[in-house]
Amino acid sequence: MAMNFRKTRPEEPEINLIPFIDVLLVVLIFLMLSTTYSKFTELQVNLPAADADKPRDRDREVIVAVAADGRYAVNGRAVDGRSVELLTLELGRAAGGPGDTPVIVSADATAAYQAVVNVMDAARRAGLPRLTFAAQRNTPESGP
Repeated sequence: MAMNFRKTRPEEPEINLIPFIDVLLVVLIFLMLSTTYSKFTELQVNLPAADADKPRDRDREVIVAVAADGRYAVNGRAVDGRSVELLTLELGRAAGGPGDTPVIVSADATAAYQAVVNVMDAARRAGLPRLTFAAQRNTPESGP
């Protein structure tokens, strides 16, 4: 009877990836459910308020009011439309032509950004490069 003295090779260890993949999927699902995504359009911005000195008295200035719904008024007179061309005509008429007359933009805090940009564009077209934005003073009652 011959004896077999050969060494038996040990089996090579296998790495079982299934439990590892299961753990990764559970972590991924947890991260997906716990992460909150915020859209840029949902950003809340409250404008305008500033701490500034009292405005100086100026002899000649053009005040453009922008309502919350996008209507314009130049020196208290309502502008018929909302186009940049009409606003340019009104600004030129109120300022008496191109020059160094300051334009004060008094926009509602909830007015559309495009409405304020339209005022800036109309002032540039009318040859009125000096723009100032009006803001209310912060008071203890109104908050930060």
